[in-house]
Amino acid sequence: MSSALAAARFASVLDAIGHTPLVRVHLPGVPEGVEIWGKCEWFNPGGSVKDRTARSLVLEGERGGALRRGLTIIDSSSGNTAVGLALVGRARGYAVELVMPESVSADRRRLCEAYGATLTLTPAFDGSDGALEEVRRRVDAEPDRYFYADQYRSPANPLAHYRTTGPEIWEQTGGRVTHFVAGLGTTGTIVGTGRYLHERSRRVQVVAVEPDEPLHGLEGLKHLPTARVPEVYDPGVEDVKIHVRTEDGYRTCREALETDGLLIGHSAGAALWAAREVARRAKGPARIVALLADGGERYL
Repeated sequence: MSSALAAARFASVLDAIGHTPLVRVHLPGVPEGVEIWGKCEWFNPGGSVKDRTARSLVLEGERGGALRRGLTIIDSSSGNTAVGLALVGRARGYAVELVMPESVSADRRRLCEAYGATLTLTPAFDGSDGALEEVRRRVDAEPDRYFYADQYRSPANPLAHYRTTGPEIWEQTGGRVTHFVAGLGTTGTIVGTGRYLHERSRRVQVVAVEPDEPLHGLEGLKHLPTARVPEVYDPGVEDVKIHVRTEDGYRTCREALETDGLLIGHSAGAALWAAREVARRAKGPARIVALLADGGERYL
């Protein structure tokens, strides 16, 4: 982390979101002349990349007038966006209701409750789509009670990454990034970051990472062919799609811990596995940035 950031003073915890470091990752099997860097998103105050999304959803809601005092923020989440919304909602003074599958880790639930959010759990078998349907039922029943953050449909989701994640990566690599690798969940991260990087240089390859089957253990990622596709998804942004097995994602988490002391989450392991595949296919020198969405302490 730069000395400037280490000495920074912020008026609000929300101003501390972003500015996350790039860390070199030394996985075995990476060819000579190819570098893999991890964008370490657990440095955000809520512990994940979804802090960026949550801040954007809430602040854009306020700017547009859809979010005002007296309304309750509501959304569905498989975990990290829930924590981000609980944090941002508390910081901005709003009540927050969250709907999530009962399979979400107990640690994430406790974090949300510690920030003051009210939780509703839906059947694990219904996955994130079941939680999404429950939120939309509630909003339809009481539209005057809620501000629906709606991470799957709101343009504020990819906008967060167009405004922050993409510019940070470009600046941190001195414009020398050749590949950006990120998982597909709500898809806002890859859409927003990819759009920004493509605007800076069409030579940057945007690589989307997806589980290889519907029933997988890569929490936070979606198998889009069998899931409800988020409305913010723009398949035209990605240049390459790589499918990852759950076991390979988990194994790469262990490798990153052994080689670099990085304790990362499962979706981050999947992104690093895909980044190594990209490295092996690269023709000549490359600088690959993998989005490491969160740390491994929430998966212990």
